Parts: sequence; structure tokens; C-alpha cells
Amino acid sequence: MIIDRYLSREIYKPMLVVCAILVIIFASYSATRLLADATYGLLSAGTVCYLIALKVVIALEVLLPMTLYLSIVVGLGRLYSDSEITAMLTCGIRERRIFKVVLLAAMMVSILVAGLSLYIRPLAYQTSYRLKEWAAARFDISRMDPATFYEIEQGRRVIFAEEIDQQARRARQVFIQTQEEQSIQVITAREAYQQSTGKNGTDTLVFLNGDLHEISLTSGGDTSIEFKEYLLSLSPPTATQLYKTKAADTMELIRNPTPDATAELQWRFSAPLTAILLALLGIPLSQTKPRRSKYAKVVTAVLIYAVYYTVSLTTKTWIRQGVIGSIPGLWGVLMLLAALLLLLSAKPALLLRRKMY
Repeated sequence: MIIDRYLSREIYKPMLVVCAILVIIFASYSATRLLADATYGLLSAGTVCYLIALKVVIALEVLLPMTLYLSIVVGLGRLYSDSEITAMLTCGIRERRIFKVVLLAAMMVSILVAGLSLYIRPLAYQTSYRLKEWAAARFDISRMDPATFYEIEQGRRVIFAEEIDQQARRARQVFIQTQEEQSIQVITAREAYQQSTGKNGTDTLVFLNGDLHEISLTSGGDTSIEFKEYLLSLSPPTATQLYKTKAADTMELIRNPTPDATAELQWRFSAPLTAILLALLGIPLSQTKPRRSKYAKVVTAVLIYAVYYTVSLTTKTWIRQGVIGSIPGLWGVLMLLAALLLLLSAKPALLLRRKMY
């Protein structure tokens, strides 16, 4: 039990560190993309933080197997480098003991990844899509970026303002064009502000000191008026519920086996198996000669993972596009990974240890 705990600690310590670093990097990358929308007034700060958290949760199904894989390569690599594995084998501890410790860690991560992939991931995507659609529908003129054109209400309206007074929550030198079925309406005003007038979230734009032009698309006539105050009602915000495969429930995908659904299903079911295969692959990749750096095989491990992940994404795309069928599909990529594992593990450990000296 002491040996098992010692081996587990050597694996879990780098795993926590590597996972924390990757989560921070991924969250920072997501923040740089979403904060641009917040700067332009498309998303609130609270919505951005929530979306970043959802993206991190979605990414965990990939980050956890990868961090366990690299942690095994680094952790066991240190033990090989310091000749501790050699000492254990000399004392009668079999390599099967190392395999059992790694397999236990792999099973725990695999179960967690299965829950994330099959249940948490689609829920996170559903929430993410809903937040983005609601934020896009919920227009606020005071959060606009000056001298920038915005499309609102699914492109039916285009609005522009030269200046935005954030404190007064007003826009100056405003232009808005509204596309109707039979006419186009253009409003220009010196100033405009937004006020809520309905319990259902309906807002009204109030334009001050401007002109309204309406052009008929059927008769070709036009109407122009000047006004001191003009009220324009905006459509209430509605988040359209589009069908997205990534956000679909797993059982729903099984009941509707389209190529897109098949690709998503295979991705979800292959994630837990990937965690186990990568963890076991870390054992032969961690074997290094004594006194060599514990990071000697990390570059090789990263390259293997990069190739595997790229091939998996490409295969998923090909399944969705109908280029290849569901068989072999992503299962073929897993079989290649399993074949690599068998190839690297086939060399007897005794022969490997002899070559170390």
C-alpha cells in the first residue's frame, strides 16, 4: 500500500499542476475572444464570466485525459530517471503493480470524463447557446461602441451612433435603418436613448430632433418628416432555440442517427476510452534511462497526442460530411491508438532495463 500511494502521488501531483495551468491558459484564451464582445456592448461582464466557465467545463473532457497522460509520462519518468523503478523491481515489486496504479487512475478519470461527455457537455452547450442568443437579442444602445454599425433583430435593423455617453446612457448623431417587407425606414437624430416600457421586456428607442424617411418598395414613393421626439418600439428579446448537435441530448442523438449525430455520438463515447488508452500509453513512454531528464519523453508524448487529436477531429468532420461511414469512424482512430500502445508495450521490460546500463 505504501508503494501504491507513493506511485499515485507521483502521478497526481503533476496532474493537478498541469491541469491548473491548462485551465488557466484555456480560460485566458476564451476570455480574449469574449471580452471583445463585451467591449463592443454585445455581452455583459457577468455573461462573459459565465460563458468562460461553461467553456472550461466543456474543455475538461479533453484536458483531463491529456493531463493524466502527461502526468504519467512525467511522474513515472522521474522514477525511471532516479532509478527508483529499478530499485523497486530489484526488491521484487512487479511491473504489474505500476500497471494497476495507472489503470486505477485511468478508470477514475474515464468515469469522470464519461459523465462530462455524455451529460454535462450537452447541458453546457445548451446554456452557452441560450446565453449568446439572448444577449444578441437584448440590445442596449448605451453599450454600443461609437462609430460602429450594429445589426439587431436578426438583421432587420441597422443602427449607428457617432458618440456614446455612458454616464447619461445616451447616443448622439444616431442613424437607424429598418427593413420591412414593403418599405425601408431611415431615421437620423441628434440624440437618442432607450427606455423600458413593457413588463415583457419590450424597449423603446426615443429619438430627439431628427428626420424620418420612409421609402416604399412597391410604389417607389417616399415620405419625409421632421420631429422633435419620435418613439420606436423594439421587438421583445427572444432567444431562438436552434437545433445544435453539440447541445443535443445523447438519447436524442441515438434516436436520430444522422451523419452529424453519429459523429457527435462517437466523439462522446470515445472520450472515456481515450482517457484509458492514453493513460496506459504513458507507461511505456515514461521509461527512460537512469540519470536522464524526467522530461526526456515529454516531447514525444506531446507529438503523439497532437497527431491523435488532429486525426480524431478530422475523422469527426469526415463522418459529419459523409466522407467516411460510422464504421470504422472514430473507432478506427482508437484502434490505431491501441495498436501503438501494444507496439510500445511489446518490448520486454527486462530487455529495456539491460539497455539502460
